[in-house]
Amino acid sequence: MTEVSPQIGVLTVDDHPLLRDGLSAMLATQADMRLLGEAGDGEQAIARYGELRPDVVLMDLQMPKMDGVEATLRIRQLDPRARIIVLTTYKGDVRALRALQAGASSYLLKDMLRRDLVDTIRNVYAGRRQPMPPEVAESLAAHVLDESLSLRETEVLQHVACGLSNKQVGQRLHVSEETIKAHMKSILSKLKVRDRTHAVTKALRRGILALDD
Repeated sequence: MTEVSPQIGVLTVDDHPLLRDGLSAMLATQADMRLLGEAGDGEQAIARYGELRPDVVLMDLQMPKMDGVEATLRIRQLDPRARIIVLTTYKGDVRALRALQAGASSYLLKDMLRRDLVDTIRNVYAGRRQPMPPEVAESLAAHVLDESLSLRETEVLQHVACGLSNKQVGQRLHVSEETIKAHMKSILSKLKVRDRTHAVTKALRRGILALDD
């Protein structure tokens, strides 16, 4: 009598219904996989994980209410054995590192899904850690020795990215304009850029600042 292999139960987490539909369709073509449920944000992901206890979670990074990094961290606190594959359009090295530090087993760019998703699910389910996408690995290597922005500097740069002047950022954060200028000087130095626009562009590219997927 032939032994039937158990199906891999999957939870998909993404704030875009069309992507969740696409993932569901892909899973439906695999005899050894089944969709257990879906979630549209990080908070829902934690609740659904507790209800369903899936074998593998497909986790978007940028979502409303709670992002994928925080949701990954919370789920791993709930269950240290949780297997989570992060899915994103974003190649930024900082976000990749945060996801892995939070406990993600693997990190896939969304343009890799058709080619690599099902194999990645099987490998992660089997306890094998997937290599990081080359684009992300190269970015990490290029910046491994760079000094990180502080939480305050990141907050300042996020306001600058929204188009606020130093004075306006200072008012928003209840500090002087001179304090914001000092933060900006440090930010430019750490990011190795000459001006505010380049700082924002580089921070978005590297995943230091949030950008919707």
